[in-house]
Amino acid sequence: MSLQSRIEEKLEKAFHPERLMVINESHLHAGHQPGFDGGGETHMRIRIVASAFAGMSRVARHRAVNDLLKPELDAGLHALAVEPAAPGEPTRW
Repeated sequence: MSLQSRIEEKLEKAFHPERLMVINESHLHAGHQPGFDGGGETHMRIRIVASAFAGMSRVARHRAVNDLLKPELDAGLHALAVEPAAPGEPTRW
């Protein structure tokens, strides 16, 4: 199972989102470090709308997602961009 699929599965189970997009953005970072060609699954963007985020601050939402995905970060996920929202809140996507 790919890292992207594992992340999607964990987020679905934990937050039961109304909308979820996990986007592999590794290719956008090719050449940023010597020898990195942008392959693999090192940079991910999460766009998630879930009622679990209602009443939570932006920082608390980020912490909740980062805590859930700590094993993936510890195992080599280099960058994680999180765009969390509660239902009814505006999103840029």
